[in-house]
Amino acid sequence: MVRNKYQEQLVFLKELIGSFGEMTGRIFRDSMKSVLELDVELAQRTLDLEPEVDELERAIEVSTFELLALQQPLAGDLRFVISGLKVTADLRRIAGLSINIAKIPGKIEGEHIKPLVDTKKMADIAGEMLSKSLRAFEGRDSELARETATLDNGVDELFYKVWVELIEMMAKDPGLISRGTYVLFLIRYLERIADHCCNVCEDTVYLATAERVKLN
Repeated sequence: MVRNKYQEQLVFLKELIGSFGEMTGRIFRDSMKSVLELDVELAQRTLDLEPEVDELERAIEVSTFELLALQQPLAGDLRFVISGLKVTADLRRIAGLSINIAKIPGKIEGEHIKPLVDTKKMADIAGEMLSKSLRAFEGRDSELARETATLDNGVDELFYKVWVELIEMMAKDPGLISRGTYVLFLIRYLERIADHCCNVCEDTVYLATAERVKLN
């Protein structure tokens, strides 16, 4: 009976983390859609989800601490609990950065400083990294985790490209500084989101192999 309860708690924790990943992915996608289209209503609906994020994060923390205190998991189960807590922290940061992205549409007057073609490419790669890193964690797939982390190079390359373009545009026309600054914030948020996805990949490798690695 005790063993059954232990397994139920492990499954419950896994389901909570899975739900948190799904919510984080939704917030990221909607925040990017809102900023690319300057859709203030969608941005506000995305912002309204933050209390749910906080509630789910607390549920994961409570479940984790109960497992550690009352069940004392060992070996692979202990790695899962520890990795799950760390993954949750990275997902919370991704959700927080996505919330910051959703704040941008309400602050920009008029159109973007330029078509956000490369910025959208950054977002597409970051979104792919988020999806694949969560799939790797759920499946304890270290190979997929390592493969996913390599996508961060593409995000970094686009970040520096867009950064230079924006700085040059604002230097030539100071009237663009206000709108340009928000796009600078946006690409910084995307770059950091990709970094947090790499952290999830690192924790996946640890979960699957007990090996600590640095992937970005």
